[in-house]
Amino acid sequence: MAKTTKKEPLQKKDKSKSETSKTWEITKQHKIVLGCLLVLFSIALSLAFISFYIHGQQDQSAVAELANRAETVQNWLGKFGAFLADLIVYNGFGLASFLFVRLFFLSGIFLILGLSSKKLKGIWFWDLFALIIISILFGFFATSLPELGGVVGYELNLFLQDYIGKTGTLLTLLFGLIIYVIFKLKLSPERIQSVFENTKKEIKTDLGSITVNKNDSAYNLEEFAITDESGLEDIVLKPKTSQFEINKESLKPTISNSSEINLDPISKPITVPPPFTNETADSSDSFVIETAPEEDIIEENLASRLVSDFGLFDPTLDLSNYKYPTIELLKEYSTGGITINQEELEENKNKIVDTLRNYKIEIAQIKATVGPSVTLYEIVPEAGIRISKIKSLEDDIALSLSALGIRIIAPIPGKGTIGIEVPNKNPTMVSMKSVIGSAKFQEAEMELPIALGKTISNETFVVDLAKMPHLLMAGATGQGKSVGLNAVLTSLLYKKHPAEVKFVLVDPKKVELTLFNKIERHYLAKLPDTEDAIITDNAKVVNTLNSLCVEMDNRYSLLKDAMVRNIKEYNDKFKARKLNPENGHRFLPYIILVVDEFADLIMTAGKEVEVPIARLAQLARAIGIHLIIATQRPSVNVITGLIKANFPARIAFRVTSKIDSRTILDTQGADQLIGRGDMLYTNGNDVVRVQCAFIDTPEVEKITDFIGSQKAYATAYLLPEFVGEDSGINLDMDISERDTLFREAAEIIVNAQQGSASLLQRKLKLGYNRAGRLIDQLEAAGIVGPFEGSKARSVNILDMSSLDQFFNNEQNN
Repeated sequence: MAKTTKKEPLQKKDKSKSETSKTWEITKQHKIVLGCLLVLFSIALSLAFISFYIHGQQDQSAVAELANRAETVQNWLGKFGAFLADLIVYNGFGLASFLFVRLFFLSGIFLILGLSSKKLKGIWFWDLFALIIISILFGFFATSLPELGGVVGYELNLFLQDYIGKTGTLLTLLFGLIIYVIFKLKLSPERIQSVFENTKKEIKTDLGSITVNKNDSAYNLEEFAITDESGLEDIVLKPKTSQFEINKESLKPTISNSSEINLDPISKPITVPPPFTNETADSSDSFVIETAPEEDIIEENLASRLVSDFGLFDPTLDLSNYKYPTIELLKEYSTGGITINQEELEENKNKIVDTLRNYKIEIAQIKATVGPSVTLYEIVPEAGIRISKIKSLEDDIALSLSALGIRIIAPIPGKGTIGIEVPNKNPTMVSMKSVIGSAKFQEAEMELPIALGKTISNETFVVDLAKMPHLLMAGATGQGKSVGLNAVLTSLLYKKHPAEVKFVLVDPKKVELTLFNKIERHYLAKLPDTEDAIITDNAKVVNTLNSLCVEMDNRYSLLKDAMVRNIKEYNDKFKARKLNPENGHRFLPYIILVVDEFADLIMTAGKEVEVPIARLAQLARAIGIHLIIATQRPSVNVITGLIKANFPARIAFRVTSKIDSRTILDTQGADQLIGRGDMLYTNGNDVVRVQCAFIDTPEVEKITDFIGSQKAYATAYLLPEFVGEDSGINLDMDISERDTLFREAAEIIVNAQQGSASLLQRKLKLGYNRAGRLIDQLEAAGIVGPFEGSKARSVNILDMSSLDQFFNNEQNN
């Protein structure tokens, strides 16, 4: 009975705590109410400010006697409005005070819509900056009208003039305006020049359209029409939805142009005169040119603008001055855009149509989408045509087009069309700069965004490694695997802080990943007491993989203690300061294992590599360890079915046979690629053809030099030390050789009844090496048991009295 009575008050306390926490929790309804209040307050402020400039002089005397109810004011918001206007406008910032109306209104809208507070912080900062500059400007130029600059603007103007004079004050204000224009409005000399050039082009095109004669036998590029000698229009090429202009400028290589061309032989023709009614269907084909929405190119790395929320733990504080690599470090190739060759498109279309007609296959519609290296022709066959019949004509179409790498997709997933991919005669190189600078990558809200390249429709292809969760890359030698790995690593370097992601690099070739040695103390992880962070010796790979398994088990125990399911929830909870670091909790960075040639590891190590890889592939997703494995051919003896089942995301570069393609993708198609970065990506669903972004060795060297020249951590990220089962501990039992903290460490181990080096690190504030030696000495003395893999060592002494007796016996002996 006594026990039960003691528990009741504790339960009541817990209930009261939970009730108080609920009452202080800010809900969505609270934000909406506060947002509505701010919006209404901004409207009230605007009314008070406007009426101040109309009736301010009449209300000036009444402001001092607001407590007197007999006093009357002309302000539209009454006495409260007169007081606010006098305080903020007259005694404050003058006409610039209307910026407060904008700030309160936007703050209310952000709260109501639940938008991110990061953008709102920037708005507040720049508006308050403009508020002060405008107020001082009015105080400088309109000294006779104090209502324009307010008391703050007038006094600050006088203060500046006392020290730097009128000229210095004017130059200071001009410098403030320049700062606002450059950083807020993002106005640059290049932007001004481009505006003038665009207006000049528009004037030229307008003048050109006026002077064009109807009798000219040529393409009217402004109206998209082909005219004959009599001036009658034969074929109109301009649809209502078209935004693409066929002119000399559009035919130049551009970074973000992508176009789709509809080749529709049965579309309804526009009314033509009788002399043209006898033309064949082929001569009356209409070529409708459509453009995909142009991608915004961002000239700066938006990751450098990320600001941590106030009050939360910031893992980047150790390297708070770290600067992300700039986009200017990447090379912009002159052939970075798509050149639309209309003659080639029309020729290929006619050959496809003629080949299918030879086999009595009629087409209802055909559309072409131009990509960097491949053009996709989408055809809609007439009713009653079997898809398998078109699929069987792959070699015949390739023969008629005289092209290498024809691939037929029958049907295209999600569309009612059949796709025929035809390589371009002049493929376009996709630069890493155009991919990294795209808005789709810079604004991607992903945990681990990776920009692989551009699709057939010239859109930047961005995927999230955290959702894959592991990536398998395969392809024949020299087809782009190493460049693809560099593109993956570069994408993460541009988006993630060194505190957020770590790389474990395995490079059996010894030459592909050596450039990343320069960022060892920023981004790389390694085993303790190893010199090189990049692993080139296959014998050390086994220890590294087993160490990652130990790290995985340790992280899962942390997630269990924190009562969360994955690393994102854990880190959010840790940032919110809900986890105690004294209990072993810490911020967990993502760990990415990159293996450049996996087949070589299997040949040398075999089962010793396969078992930890299988464990990591099965379990490591939730705790932030992701695998990227590259190999030439993932055959059964290289990657077993158990490992392959955990790699739904796969990238296939060009291979030599259909069997290899099926081995990689479980479908054919990789044998029809054209090489040089042409690849197929699948994540268990559709297969997407992507032109991999090209990044050269000098570009990687510039990025690593830029990062490596900055302040770094003391050492690389250390993985848990792995000791194999065969390695025994044979330490001397000489008491004089023991560490000075031996007894203190033994007391900590016995009290906790858990033998681990990490426990000694936390309690005694030691490094890993010294804590490991203490554990070895405790094992040699018989206080703790032997190493048991990921489990903590057993403690052979149960309490402190037994420990004291143990030490007394040692002294007597």
